[in-house]
Amino acid sequence: MQKFLKIFTVFDLMKITVLAALGIAVGSVIGPLVRIVTGPLFIPGGAVAGGIYMLFLVLSVSFTGKKSAAILCGITQAFIVMATGFGGHHGAMTIITYTMPGVMIFVLLFVIRHNGCCKLCLFFSGMIANLTGTFLVGVGIMALPFVPMMLSLCMAALSGGLGGLLGWRLTTEVKKFNIL
Repeated sequence: MQKFLKIFTVFDLMKITVLAALGIAVGSVIGPLVRIVTGPLFIPGGAVAGGIYMLFLVLSVSFTGKKSAAILCGITQAFIVMATGFGGHHGAMTIITYTMPGVMIFVLLFVIRHNGCCKLCLFFSGMIANLTGTFLVGVGIMALPFVPMMLSLCMAALSGGLGGLLGWRLTTEVKKFNIL
């Protein structure tokens, strides 16, 4: 664990922590609004709102330039939710449902040899993260039948990709101010 954390500067860790907390705060506001529409259709609310949920994992990578930042952001979010109960009702599955999207972003970026540097890698990072989260919730928590699961995954791919594009746009705008 020490070796894993040594690649991050203190400023990187601060960025990741702030993004994790913002992700939980924004998700707890947007989630209930989306579930009003998706609940009766047996579609996980995260499939639609996941683009915004996963945006913060994508931003952690693009703001730090480190693939593994998404894993750390996901772990931080999981611990925040487990400690406070704020923003999640998955019980012990919270650790898995919040961490695995970050792991999948890391795997994707490792395979394509990117560090959250361009529009395309952030698009696919958001997409893979939201697909992973939606699949885990759909199978592990909601036990969705095949058709609603496929509908959820299609919506998750679109929403996650759009969230990744939003992350790319936010990153380019923030970098103009030379904050990062």
